[in-house]
Amino acid sequence: MSMFKGIDWRSPEMLLMLMAVSMPISFGVWQALLNNFVIERAAFTGVEIGILQSLREIPGFMAFAAVLLLVFMREQTLALVSLLLLGLGTALTGFFPTEVGLYCTTVLMSIGFHYYETMNQSLSLQWFDKKTAAHKLGKLVAVRSFASLVAFGLVWLALDVAGMAMEWVYLLGGGITMLIALFCWRWFRHFPEKVEQHKKLILRKRYWLYYALTFMGGARRQIFVVFAGFLMVEKFGFSAGEISLLFLANGFMNMLLAPKIGKLIGHWGERRALTLEYIGLMLVFGAYAFVSDPWIAVGLYILDHILFSMAIAQKTYLQKIADPKDMASTAGVAFSINHIAAVVLPAAYGLLWIFSPAAVFLTGAAMAGVSLVLARLVPEHPAPGMEVIWQQTKLSKHYS
Repeated sequence: MSMFKGIDWRSPEMLLMLMAVSMPISFGVWQALLNNFVIERAAFTGVEIGILQSLREIPGFMAFAAVLLLVFMREQTLALVSLLLLGLGTALTGFFPTEVGLYCTTVLMSIGFHYYETMNQSLSLQWFDKKTAAHKLGKLVAVRSFASLVAFGLVWLALDVAGMAMEWVYLLGGGITMLIALFCWRWFRHFPEKVEQHKKLILRKRYWLYYALTFMGGARRQIFVVFAGFLMVEKFGFSAGEISLLFLANGFMNMLLAPKIGKLIGHWGERRALTLEYIGLMLVFGAYAFVSDPWIAVGLYILDHILFSMAIAQKTYLQKIADPKDMASTAGVAFSINHIAAVVLPAAYGLLWIFSPAAVFLTGAAMAGVSLVLARLVPEHPAPGMEVIWQQTKLSKHYS
């Protein structure tokens, strides 16, 4: 595949790609089976699924603690340990089909997922050059999407072709992730850090716009992650196999488009890319509220997922404005900020869902509108000292 062309097979970039393959195998299986599994085996309603998703986000809210763990282990090591926990939590999920059991396995899976994501963002922004970061991050999204294709294809084949029970599909997906993580542990040496990272929590006033974009993104994304898929099952009666095919289509589109989106961000700049993303999300969420045709809902779901790929621009914006020593700390803080609303919203919206599913999606459109206002504050050429648009304006006046 072209995404692997010219890569040293023991390089940091190859390690990032293999880890990018490993994560979606578990998370894709967990996500594809979740709504059907909890409804069929544990009789979940919107209330229980909301509570489960809120619990899933608590480790994300606690992601800042990942920075404190760097006192005891390197970022690379912590990323691989996190993948092992993700795989273990996924493998155990099918064997605890009770409310409490599902809550516990979800938290275990989520600790691995969120700590891996924190370290992955930090390592990517350290190892990729600023000029090519957007394109390479797009390639990583494409690799993850390819792995998601494998995961969702695996779910469909296992359930609809082989007739395998969901418990064993969970075990298979989690086991594959753990095996890849162990291979990476043995195959790759520890790569030295280009810049030694701060091993304490750091909040910088000049990063406030990045923090705000991250917060709104976390709040808005919960509506998509939790309730868009739930809508497909509850309103349109999609089976677990059909949901896996929908995820398969999502992964295929992202595999094709993510590298191009990365190049587009590099060409357009973060401000334009984020503007396009948020206008698109306002329209998509507004349409979700009133959709009555399952095929239109499928189209909205795929478009929604493609637009979220443009969030690469948030990461490259941070890379351009931040001190290189702040990457690990800021990644941890950002993931915590991203999950402040995520801990509360799924449970709250689970209650709202009972009375008005449309209201859930309309508030998502409103959140995208707030994000659009924030995106217009991103400068055309972000840099240290030029984190917000009015700083760029002052600089232009100074040189005019």
